[in-house]
Amino acid sequence: MTAKSPLGDFLHTRRSELRPEAAGVPTYGERRRVPGLRREELALLAGVSASYYTRLEQGHAWSASPEVLDALAGALRLDESERRYLHDLARTGRQRVRGRRPSPERVSESARQLLDVLGDTPAIVLGRRGDVLAWNSLGHSLFAGHVDQGAPDRPGGGPNMSRLVFLDAHVRELYADWPSKAGAVVGSLRLAAGRHPDDTALHALVGELCAKSVEFASMWADHRIRACTVAAYEMRHPLVGSLTVTQQTLSHGPGPVVVVATTDPASPSRAALTLLAQATARPGAPDAPARTRTHAGQN
Repeated sequence: MTAKSPLGDFLHTRRSELRPEAAGVPTYGERRRVPGLRREELALLAGVSASYYTRLEQGHAWSASPEVLDALAGALRLDESERRYLHDLARTGRQRVRGRRPSPERVSESARQLLDVLGDTPAIVLGRRGDVLAWNSLGHSLFAGHVDQGAPDRPGGGPNMSRLVFLDAHVRELYADWPSKAGAVVGSLRLAAGRHPDDTALHALVGELCAKSVEFASMWADHRIRACTVAAYEMRHPLVGSLTVTQQTLSHGPGPVVVVATTDPASPSRAALTLLAQATARPGAPDAPARTRTHAGQN
């Protein structure tokens, strides 16, 4: 029987990927139909009955306590992000979720101020679905220079970085290790879906990406969770060539986040960023701070 809930899907996927030897389960050389753990083996590791775990995986039970969820997370060898995601799925499953279009995400005054002072550092503000709510001039030039810089200011909002990473050839070519960047995007959307199960716009985005990108559909079905707050990427920019940046996500609680790209001091990558700033500077614009593009709301 197939799983009938997001929680069941997640448990089933993780169980099927955890090999017995990795979990310390003896197999005595027997032939197994599937490489992963059996339901009764995982239930034994977690200290719950096999019948209860089966109901949980098949979507027939939502009453798992935090202690049981932690036991399952331990048995499945989940990391902290995956553990939180498991709890999010169980909590939203117990509630009656009604799909709705959420209120527009807004750029806080503190985020605007941060963009202003980061004039020589690429920075963008992203909503939970990857919508670009604001960026400074260098952030626009580095991450999506082929997109209209003023797009976040207009009704309808700016581009969606999740969509660009998978569907836009320019952004895809920016990343030397595109699969790593794509995995981070999918992992971030997975976390958002667990926290906001009633976000119809998020579900629509996931559906669109699954339909248009075989790679996204495969990664989404894999149920990988990645809270990628700091990651180094080699970027191949069409104007300044190769550079390595550390992308850091700055968050102050729920709401949009600021993503900045930094480079090692006195490195060729730092020189490339300086060259990019010079190459894309508008005539008559002050050297610093770079002009910030902001958008009051995003659907």
